[in-house]
Amino acid sequence: MQIDLGEFEVPGRGRGILDVFRRKYLLQLLIRKGTATRYRNSVLGWVWSYVKPAAQFVIYYFVMGVIMNMDRGIENFPVYLFAGVVAVNLFNEAFGNATTSIVDNRALVKKIYLPRELFPIAAIIIAFIHFLPQLAILLLVCLLIGWAPTLMGLGGMLLGIAIVLAFALGLGLLFAGLNVRYRDAQNFVELIRMFSTWTSPVLYPWILVRNAVPDNDVLFNIYTWNPLTVAVELFHQAFWGGTVAGPAPGEADPSILPNFGTALLVATVICVLMVIIGQTVFRHYERSFAQDL
Repeated sequence: MQIDLGEFEVPGRGRGILDVFRRKYLLQLLIRKGTATRYRNSVLGWVWSYVKPAAQFVIYYFVMGVIMNMDRGIENFPVYLFAGVVAVNLFNEAFGNATTSIVDNRALVKKIYLPRELFPIAAIIIAFIHFLPQLAILLLVCLLIGWAPTLMGLGGMLLGIAIVLAFALGLGLLFAGLNVRYRDAQNFVELIRMFSTWTSPVLYPWILVRNAVPDNDVLFNIYTWNPLTVAVELFHQAFWGGTVAGPAPGEADPSILPNFGTALLVATVICVLMVIIGQTVFRHYERSFAQDL
């Protein structure tokens, strides 16, 4: 008797990210586990979600604002600085957590089969949850100094978050797969996270980069096409831009990146390609996750 195997799936192989949406319950369990255990046995608990970014902001402001006098050239420099720090912190945490998600969940990976993409995606969602307290502080500070939110600004903020999460997902899938086989991948991740703060206009305005390479449009375009540069600038325009005086009617806004529309389009394409590449590499290495772990 011939058995019809058409309704069966090949063991250990799925449809990648698409399978995550078919197992929402498992995703919810992983998210609850991650948020519940993050600060377990901690006295301050979720307060650390406020303390860490606050300490980081104070250090950056003291170095860049007080020592290097960056605050003299940028109106409301604390808001400018914190808006960029919040955006990059989201990327760094999401990317870092996604990279180690398979290794951190080795017990589950070795014992049962479930879509492996659940782990990096859950890690990124958890990072987003812990990003919300920082965003709340930024919103509160902006409101206290007279920030008037606009529909375009809020839309830009959401777009910036989407770019950061998509970029982190693509890189996270790529390095999560590599990290199981080659633990050196974690060192590359730390380098990327370190450079992320300095290769985007977080601690300084983008005009300094333009002045540093006035005759090199290629380098400047590479800088502006960086998805993190675009996301940080979207955050700047959403929050900091609403607290400073705008340009006179009919004049261009000097605070906006030149050819920003092109940079936004290129950054979006890069994010999409990064997700495709990350998923491809991840699926290649997931076949041997249990053995490698």
